Amino acid sequence: MAKKEDSSVEAKLRALYDLQLIDSRVDEIRNVRGELPLEVEDLEDEVLGLKTRMDKLKTDLETINFEIGAKKNLIEEAKNLIKKYTEQQKNVRNSREFNSISKELEFQELEIQLAEKNIKEFKAQIEQKKEVIAETKERLAEREAHLKHKKGELNAILAETEKEEKALLEESIKFQDKIEERLVKAYARIRNNVKNGLAVVPIERGASGGSFFTIPPQVQVEIASRKKIITDEHSGRILVDPALADEEQEKMEKFFAKL
Repeated sequence: MAKKEDSSVEAKLRALYDLQLIDSRVDEIRNVRGELPLEVEDLEDEVLGLKTRMDKLKTDLETINFEIGAKKNLIEEAKNLIKKYTEQQKNVRNSREFNSISKELEFQELEIQLAEKNIKEFKAQIEQKKEVIAETKERLAEREAHLKHKKGELNAILAETEKEEKALLEESIKFQDKIEERLVKAYARIRNNVKNGLAVVPIERGASGGSFFTIPPQVQVEIASRKKIITDEHSGRILVDPALADEEQEKMEKFFAKL
């Protein structure tokens, strides 16, 4: 681990505020991306779901067509049997044989009627499936176009910011190494607990940055003396005086420009 810098309270405050400026810069970059990565991920999932649905619908069509083919074969077989039984009926020797063949003929006729009914139902299913396929295909094309657009947006933002973000994250780790561990942990805890990730803030118009609660004059004097680390009693943020904040912001802007 890197050697800790000057251990004075002022040095610690400056180091903490510098770390805050770096991490805030990373937050800004990520805010520019906003919800785009999640949007892209959701669109990818939706496109995959639609493709899976299309595949299933096509498989269903193949299955239905196979069933229609099977029913047509059954009809042909039944017709052949009807011809066969009709010929046999001409040569029967008694009424029992005649009745038996008649039942077979009746059964085959019923088989043909049932098969034809099934085919009609299958064809109706095919038309329905084709409508759903057309709707799904249209939806898929629209979602794929939207995904392509969003990916383009995301890639453009990543191309602009990825290098800077990576450099900033590396610098954040380096700056943490310059600060004693207990302060880094406190900083991280505060940063995670506050809405905008600001754990170290300057006094602005007599209140802590982003707050409306006024800080008593005596406390403001203590903060300006830079003799101890003082936190805002309402938000828990670490407070620095405006002069120190301005100096560090100017210094870090120059630093950022070099990244």
